[in-house]
Amino acid sequence: MTLPLEFTIRNRLQGVLARTGEIKTPHGTIATPAFIPVGTRAAMKALTTDQLKDTGAQAMLVNAYHLYLRPGYDVIDGAGGINTFMNWKGPTFSDSGGFQVMSLGVGFKKVIDMDGTSAEKPLGKKEKLAWIDDDGVRFKSHIDGSMHKFTPELSMQIQHGIGADITFAFDELTTLYHDYYYQVESLDKRTHPWAQRSLAEHKRLNSERSHRPPQALFGVVQGADHEDLRRKSAKFLGEMDFDGYGLGGALRKDAIGNIVRWMVEELPEKKPRHMLGISEPNDIFACIENGADTFDCVSPARVARNGALYTRYGRVNITRAQYTRDYTSFDAECDCYTCQNYSSAYLHHLFNADEMLGKTLATIHNERFIVRLVDDIRSSIDDNTFFEFKEQFLTDYYSKK
Repeated sequence: MTLPLEFTIRNRLQGVLARTGEIKTPHGTIATPAFIPVGTRAAMKALTTDQLKDTGAQAMLVNAYHLYLRPGYDVIDGAGGINTFMNWKGPTFSDSGGFQVMSLGVGFKKVIDMDGTSAEKPLGKKEKLAWIDDDGVRFKSHIDGSMHKFTPELSMQIQHGIGADITFAFDELTTLYHDYYYQVESLDKRTHPWAQRSLAEHKRLNSERSHRPPQALFGVVQGADHEDLRRKSAKFLGEMDFDGYGLGGALRKDAIGNIVRWMVEELPEKKPRHMLGISEPNDIFACIENGADTFDCVSPARVARNGALYTRYGRVNITRAQYTRDYTSFDAECDCYTCQNYSSAYLHHLFNADEMLGKTLATIHNERFIVRLVDDIRSSIDDNTFFEFKEQFLTDYYSKK
């Protein structure tokens, strides 16, 4: 019988929790640590799957909520699964849809406010679109206002229809604005029971859908920035038969390393851990040092489409006038298709002329930059130069700040 996932640890970094390894899936192997680009609606905006593959991306993540609404998980299932549907030949992840359906009903500008300092913002004129109870989440479609309800069972049915190699249990996304007592209630009445329901439905579907490759399921650890709750959640989920674990929810950026460590110290060592929604370089280093294996985030592509490009010395905006007559490569150290073939002046022109090609070339560069950074971190763990590489890279990257 084909296993849904095999994880092998290759090397460990002495004194910390960082490690390198391999995740084997039915659609290929991921060398870890690894950055997983996000193709929300079965597409990386502005890129073909071949262009994304050329950035060095080993896998990609798609969004269950958006694919449920359009085109429908039955359509993707009918095509033979997400790999066939979008012509992606590598491993895939799918999220549970929980972030999206719950964020619609939250009355702040952003669901996960990671500095923990802002006051709660009222909904104002924006209509509330989601309602949470112990069974699941009712929500209105952001597309046409139609009513829907996600439960752990439906989330798993959607993800199995999508056919991703690695799926995630349905959980409640809390925020830093929820008090401690709400966080306790959320774990006890929703996230943990929903994990049990997700696992039961996942096993049923894997058994029933023997015509498809088996899929892996990761439980998602919650608990905000409370050490006792993070450890409690990790221990509870760690004793269940998950294939790996998602490190999720709201957390303070200034404590991200410690929060990851709290979870990892309670989770089974021989199973992979995926950090949800992280791509800032200092966060990547902190999470890897404390035991995270894979990451996903929309940010590199999103900022690229607005003209913000990564460099070794920080992020810059290609629309600035200084690039009007800069005929050199945007980043002479970068091996991406964009930097090997186009000048800064050309990129500057494309954005100022609102040409779609500018977004494509910028996205190629940013995805390659983050993929390569994590690849270099993986190499630094293997050759025991992690701390030297971390110090030099972060000093350079944040030098302007």
